[in-house]
Amino acid sequence: MKWISFLNINEASYPAKVAIVDQSNDRSYTYKEIADISNGWALFLEKHCVKKGDRIAILATNRLEHLTLLFACAKIGAILVPLNFRLAVGEIDRILERVEAKVLFGTGELKNTFTGSYYDLEKFDYNLLCKLTDSQIDLSSKFLDISSSLDDDILMQFTSGSTGEPKGVLMHGRMLRTNMIETAKNWGLKSDDTTIVETPFFHTGGYNVLCLPLLQLGGTVVLAPKFDMDNVFASIPKYKISVYFGVPTMFQMMGAAENFDQVDFSSVRFFVSGGAACPVEVISKFQKKDIQFKQGFGLTEVGPNCFLLKEEDAIRKLGSIGRPMSHSQVEVIKLDGDVAQVGEVGELRLKGDHLCRSYFNDDKKYQESLERGFFKTGDLVRYDDEGFFFVVGRIKDMYISGGENVYPGEVEKQLLSIEGIEDAVVIAISCEKWGEVGKAYLKTDGRKISLASIREELQDKLSRYKHPHFVECLDEMPLLANGKVNRVELKRLATQ
Repeated sequence: MKWISFLNINEASYPAKVAIVDQSNDRSYTYKEIADISNGWALFLEKHCVKKGDRIAILATNRLEHLTLLFACAKIGAILVPLNFRLAVGEIDRILERVEAKVLFGTGELKNTFTGSYYDLEKFDYNLLCKLTDSQIDLSSKFLDISSSLDDDILMQFTSGSTGEPKGVLMHGRMLRTNMIETAKNWGLKSDDTTIVETPFFHTGGYNVLCLPLLQLGGTVVLAPKFDMDNVFASIPKYKISVYFGVPTMFQMMGAAENFDQVDFSSVRFFVSGGAACPVEVISKFQKKDIQFKQGFGLTEVGPNCFLLKEEDAIRKLGSIGRPMSHSQVEVIKLDGDVAQVGEVGELRLKGDHLCRSYFNDDKKYQESLERGFFKTGDLVRYDDEGFFFVVGRIKDMYISGGENVYPGEVEKQLLSIEGIEDAVVIAISCEKWGEVGKAYLKTDGRKISLASIREELQDKLSRYKHPHFVECLDEMPLLANGKVNRVELKRLATQ
């Protein structure tokens, strides 16, 4: 079976239906047009000697070509590599060199040292694609022999680098298809759903949370170059957005907007929050507008949609990532190697068709992440007697204070319950007396919060050895492009 088959089916089933709206050029594209453009790109890449397994890179904000080039690569067996446009020129150069990209697509003048073929999408003559497709007698069978199967790699995305050097994750057709089908089934997506995608395509959330699952169903995807709260508010009624994904920070900003109460949310069926637990006050504010919240959990190597917290459990199970979705085999292993029981902390491990192929040019590191076919996520979790899972931190973030394990995620959740604290991150620092202690970085609503007041608030909530020993208030947390806090940067600040 070919991964791209879903696009061929939708071209035949919904030729005149709008598949994609690109806000970068304010144009709509039907499923027939998407298929034609993708065929044109496939022929264009073939003409430039791109063959099976070659890497094609794109450096741009969200726009149509992130999808039509992905489909084109799948048609000829190539691999698309979306690049983080927020990286420095030198960082992008190193990635291009690492992946040995054959062609680079971007917007504007090339500032990198890339020596392959570069095409500026803003100046590209799209008539070339039309001429290429017009020159073909029968495109329906043109790519049958070379298009990517479910076992072939189609997409390479880099991990966020929140704990170190980003790794190139190879995503095969079966992984992408499993996520598409299971997300649609478990979340109740429909062919008449419409979403707006602002999450950048260089992270798994861009393609895999709602975009590809909806396109597989025959839904409609609106592409926005970036998150802009006013654009979201205007787009929801304009395009009848019915499902929407964001990270908690985005929902906090939306809920705090002065014009929030005037926004027409009548088309929305549900919102999906991911990346971190969404605060109860944010969920409650949207629920008062009859907007339901689903919450999920995943990571680049296994896809973003592995757990689901349904709307009816959003407040009852506050802080939970939900229960495993049907395609995910789950085990929780304690640090001593035993299987964790209810309430015990252990590493989350996942297995199934939704696992990636490997890390590009670093299969050794990937194999080190596997045990009996389970991917060791590095996330520490516990689960309750109803089967709901809770993330308590990362193994790499855990520290030992006075001989006791401290999980920053557990401390951070309690800090967020304190009035005035909007975000909290705990970083381990060395201590001559205790070995390691925690330093809490806080983003507040403007008030200054002292260490003494924090320790008093935590007195009945956490054991004293878990209490932070230092506190620093920041105007803003350093963030990665996917909205997650940059712990590497905070660690650097803490050790200065």
